[in-house]
Amino acid sequence: MKIIPMSTKELAALQIVRDVETGRLTQKEAAARMDVADRTIRRWQEAVRVHGPPGLVHGNRGKESPRRVPEKERKRIVSLIRSRYPDFGPTLAAEKLFEYHGIRRDPTTIRDLMVEEGFWTPRSKRRSEQVVHRAWRERKAHQGELVQFDGSYHDWFEGRGGITEACLLLTVDDATGKIQHLSFAPHEGTLPVMRFWTEYAGLHGLPKAVYLDRFSTYKMTQRVAQENPDLKTQLERAFKTLGIEPIFALSPQAKGRVERLFKTLQDRLVKELRLRNIRTVEEANQFLAHTFIPAFNRKYQVESREPANFHRKLSERELRELPETLCRLEERRVMNDFTVSFKSQWYQVLPTRGLAIRPKESVCVREYPDGNVSFSIRNKRIEIKLIEKRSPQRRPSTVLIRTLVPA
Repeated sequence: MKIIPMSTKELAALQIVRDVETGRLTQKEAAARMDVADRTIRRWQEAVRVHGPPGLVHGNRGKESPRRVPEKERKRIVSLIRSRYPDFGPTLAAEKLFEYHGIRRDPTTIRDLMVEEGFWTPRSKRRSEQVVHRAWRERKAHQGELVQFDGSYHDWFEGRGGITEACLLLTVDDATGKIQHLSFAPHEGTLPVMRFWTEYAGLHGLPKAVYLDRFSTYKMTQRVAQENPDLKTQLERAFKTLGIEPIFALSPQAKGRVERLFKTLQDRLVKELRLRNIRTVEEANQFLAHTFIPAFNRKYQVESREPANFHRKLSERELRELPETLCRLEERRVMNDFTVSFKSQWYQVLPTRGLAIRPKESVCVREYPDGNVSFSIRNKRIEIKLIEKRSPQRRPSTVLIRTLVPA
């Protein structure tokens, strides 16, 4: 017979029953001391008379819960987690067990099992971080009223395809928590960011305001910019032209929604790419656009407080002309031989109908995200031709030595 130990409460009940049996306490006094009804004391006395002290032990003690995961299924779950999802969190592991293996179990159940098997450490047992007091900010009321934008360099592909680190650009709507656009880029420089916002405008239109950090692509922080407030980065200039207000965060915590989302993606997205064996940026961007973003938004986005959408939709003409703004814009001068230099390349300016071009004229050079360039004078596109012009090389000076011949 299996001996089941009694709890502290059950031992106290046993002592009360003995005191009542020996006359040291009445049933009423015993009930008041244990904070129970009189009939409970009589029920305890009857249980001890019939079964002895074990009669006070709860009948379900030592029995398996009817809701416990069957041992066969339990072993299968542990085997799958060990082989395929050892670094997954309980919620994501529960989702993938259902999605790929048809095992529907609550994340709490999977969590308890992972803790027991050593796959997961509860938050209470992790080393606590220093807490900094911050003020809560309410979400914006309308979609498109404010979107948070940032980039994250991370080992997203875990070395597959020879990719050791990649840059992921992300916008999340402040009102709904919805991922508006998500795309891998070569880096977080001006032209990839311009391409990202061109794609964004084609999908959603232009937001009212964008929340950014003070990375050099977005904000000039040098002393020269502080002394000359009219100086702007290429992105600031483009946003001002398009009527988008850039708002610069003073700390990572200020744009907490996008920072927390990147932390989630560095867990979830890495594993999603691994499960599908995605090895290239092109495959990843296709997966993000057609599968990951819609599924993520269905699960996690919330309703905005107000139904209106503050995105400004663009006409077909505006979309066609958008690259003229979302590009790198620089100024050059026409040389006396009607050539222009840009990025160590020389271009010959060709005659343009209806436009008189003079030496020393200012030329607006646009460099687009696809690598193409265009030249314009007084807002009119001019024809150019790439040439192999070289800087003239000076010959070494010749020293004339006169030989003196004696007379």
